[in-house]
Amino acid sequence: MATQLTEQEFSKHVNTKFRLATEEPIELELSDVKAYLTKPNEQSGLERFSILFTGPGDRYLPQRVYTLRHEHMGTFDLFLVPVGQDQRGYLYEAVFNYVKKE
Repeated sequence: MATQLTEQEFSKHVNTKFRLATEEPIELELSDVKAYLTKPNEQSGLERFSILFTGPGDRYLPQRVYTLRHEHMGTFDLFLVPVGQDQRGYLYEAVFNYVKKE
């Protein structure tokens, strides 16, 4: 079973590898976790953040849901969106926006 997918949990695993369960397995590296600060006129009590992965430059992944595995976080599904490319490879983002559990 996967760990809770929270900003705090992902932040513990920046610069670690996540394996995609695809026909030909691919590793993505979690390169950044970005917090979203709630503005005064917005609903409070939400978990809002995004995570950015870097993938290989020779393999483009289209926008869709992927199953990821991580040594400590377990297995879970994420909707990944390609958002760019740099010298290391393609960049993919997942955005989280949900009510926090108390």
